[in-house]
Amino acid sequence: QVQLVESGGGLVQPGGSLRLSCAASGSIFSISSMGWYRQAPGKERELVAIIINGGSTNYADSVKGRFTISRDNAKNTVYLQMNSLKPSDTAVYYCTLTTMGRLYWGQGTQVTVSS
Repeated sequence: QVQLVESGGGLVQPGGSLRLSCAASGSIFSISSMGWYRQAPGKERELVAIIINGGSTNYADSVKGRFTISRDNAKNTVYLQMNSLKPSDTAVYYCTLTTMGRLYWGQGTQVTVSS
């Protein structure tokens, strides 16, 4: 079993920054990818950013140029640096990890962008 623990969410003013972290533990043998999704109230969950084993990344159009995903392989931790935050970024952010053909989810962390 794999456990994902997110941290770093909170309340921030528009234009501000936050850094999310997600630490993975448990039966991790080979990580295919790690990523971040988000779900705003009344909306479907959407992919924000993903980093594939080997280092390639992909971003939602809405966050390109503002968000950066990175990974510390030694710590099995993925980060999401979020800059120039907008009220439309308000959502619960979920960490994901894919290993051995299975997708795991974290419990989610709330990000609220408001003045």
